[in-house]
Amino acid sequence: MNRKIKTIWEFSGPDAEQTAKHHKIHLEEFGTREKLELSIADTEYINHITWIAYLIVLEKDVIAVRDALKPLRAEIFED
Repeated sequence: MNRKIKTIWEFSGPDAEQTAKHHKIHLEEFGTREKLELSIADTEYINHITWIAYLIVLEKDVIAVRDALKPLRAEIFED
């Protein structure tokens, strides 16, 4: 259970970029507060109206992230 999982929140509309970047701040705070062994938060441009914020965590922490933060989806992350 040491796979990395990317949990994802998607934002659309004219304020999507600002919203995703603001959400990233909360994801970073969550990782610090919960003392997650791995916690990498960032944002990503998808298209002209869609951005995502994501948090990469170890598989063992996915349930805690899911229950607390309710991501839209998750996928296995490979560096």
